[in-house]
Amino acid sequence: MKAKILIVDDEEPIRHSLGEILRLEGYDVVTAESGEVALDHAQKSAFDLILLDIRMPGMDGIDVLKVINKNYPETKVVLLTAHGSLESAIEALRQGAHDYILKPATMRTILNSVERGLARRAEHQRKRLLLEQLETSVQRLKDAEGIEQPQAMEPQTMNLENGTVLDLERREIWYGNEKISLTPTEGRLMKVLVENRGRVLSHRELVFLVQGYETTDWEAPEVLRPLISRLRHKLSAFPNGEKWIVNVRGTGYLFEYSGASI
Repeated sequence: MKAKILIVDDEEPIRHSLGEILRLEGYDVVTAESGEVALDHAQKSAFDLILLDIRMPGMDGIDVLKVINKNYPETKVVLLTAHGSLESAIEALRQGAHDYILKPATMRTILNSVERGLARRAEHQRKRLLLEQLETSVQRLKDAEGIEQPQAMEPQTMNLENGTVLDLERREIWYGNEKISLTPTEGRLMKVLVENRGRVLSHRELVFLVQGYETTDWEAPEVLRPLISRLRHKLSAFPNGEKWIVNVRGTGYLFEYSGASI
């Protein structure tokens, strides 16, 4: 299956030339002349990678990057700019950019960055699939052997905020008639967060507590980002839910809500 790439640049000749070369390389290419148009495309279709100019009228590349990283964390972003600085490069990488390239750049430089970004995305997807398969296999083995889950000693139902209720055993959250279900991994993440309410948990600590394996300082944020994004999206269905998981830049996450009771 062809990788799908979005090219975002306000200069038509650049969009055209990049698009033609990437199509010749076998990629499925879509172009956008502004950040606003790019986000409209992203809402309608999933992209594997985005080539994104920083300096554009309206929304600049960093603003677009923030939205993409929040809502589509598995999409890799390569930033292109003719007005680079150390500060803008650091900010781009902090916001989750895969790469930062100064114009004019050779086509080989851009293609190499695209290939690395797509390979990195495929590796993250492969690891996530393996983890999900492992979880399913372990559960099937327990079911076949008749192994029951240990009876939880702590309360499994909690009132979060404004009448929102969390049921850890069923992995459900509801508010009035609104109810969402969590995957096993999302349920473990939610449990760890609420049990450590108000405490900053590092990226590595969270991966270990939720997934059960050690990671490097570089790998941990990459493992967490899509999981946190999916959970935040589900929590946004409830009053103030989008504010409960707080990103502590460069450190990790903490869970904050008011009026908790068990």
